[in-house]
Amino acid sequence: MQAVHFDIQAVGNTWLTHIQQRIDEKTKPLGSLGELEGLAARLAQIQTQTLDGVAAGRISIVRPTMLVFAADHGIAGHPISIAPQTVTEQMVRNFLAGGAAINCFCQANEMALMVIDAGMISPVCSDHPLLLTRRVNAGTDDFSQHAAMTAAQCQQALRYGADVARDQISAGSNVLGFGEMGIGNTSSASAVLALLENIAVDRVVGRGTGINDDQLQLKRELIHQAVQRIRSMHPEVTADIAMQEAGGFEIVQMVGAMLAAAEQRVTILVDGFIVSVAALLACRMAPNCRDYLVFCHQSAESAHGLTLQALNARPLLSLGLRLGEGTGAALALPLLRAAAAFYNDMATFASAGVEV
Repeated sequence: MQAVHFDIQAVGNTWLTHIQQRIDEKTKPLGSLGELEGLAARLAQIQTQTLDGVAAGRISIVRPTMLVFAADHGIAGHPISIAPQTVTEQMVRNFLAGGAAINCFCQANEMALMVIDAGMISPVCSDHPLLLTRRVNAGTDDFSQHAAMTAAQCQQALRYGADVARDQISAGSNVLGFGEMGIGNTSSASAVLALLENIAVDRVVGRGTGINDDQLQLKRELIHQAVQRIRSMHPEVTADIAMQEAGGFEIVQMVGAMLAAAEQRVTILVDGFIVSVAALLACRMAPNCRDYLVFCHQSAESAHGLTLQALNARPLLSLGLRLGEGTGAALALPLLRAAAAFYNDMATFASAGVEV
């Protein structure tokens, strides 16, 4: 299968002086809105790449949409989680019924929600309008023993994810949030991070949903075994190799969706540890993707800090979250709206007749 290709342009600096001048002329001391000023500048820079909307004077937040990708993992056949693999499907049904935290936060913040079956063990047979079925397979293989997926499956997952993002952008979205669901996916993300950043396994493996000491030790042993296996076969581990050998279908589809969103110059809201690892993979494949990422929160998962360091990222929120589902990204959306509001509507010293 032919490899997926993305043409992602860097966010240019043509309008940066104009953007910063506009922010500095607002009726406030310089820099007094702190990180909101940087967020507004980032949104403005992204949107100047399209229709010169910012040059005309406004940042827009249009049809923000949360994409929650769900899949199962072969490594979860080992007792390394507090929940059985059936919970992936059960939680997807909960998303569709409107009963999960991400439903509450999306509803509270006027954010659309789509749930993507990227490869659960058992499909949800439903014509629910929030469900997209983009199954690559019924879960990945056990990456502690052999590759999680074939090269063809990895490319198919990238294509599926890209198509999901493009469809939402075609429907009008200019902000896409990313979330995930999949029992065992912290193991996959930890292995990918260890491989990409050459970090010791003990530093990247955490308790996930709250496993006990015996489960944590087994999790570390299995991931160490996997990392040794992969490194022995591949002296240089690229993003493609890391995805195929240790990734999950939901992680790879998120990578494809992020790359497609960046290609279309759309703002990307990055959730916690697992989504950040997907972002790291995307940036390894196409470094210009980094320009379109907004990092929304600092997860309580210990390895998330290492992932953010690798991406040179400073998240907007730190609330001790460790749920996933895109919850941190949904909670950050009001900050984007606030940044757009002051950029668009706050008076300047000249317009307000204020002399300083």
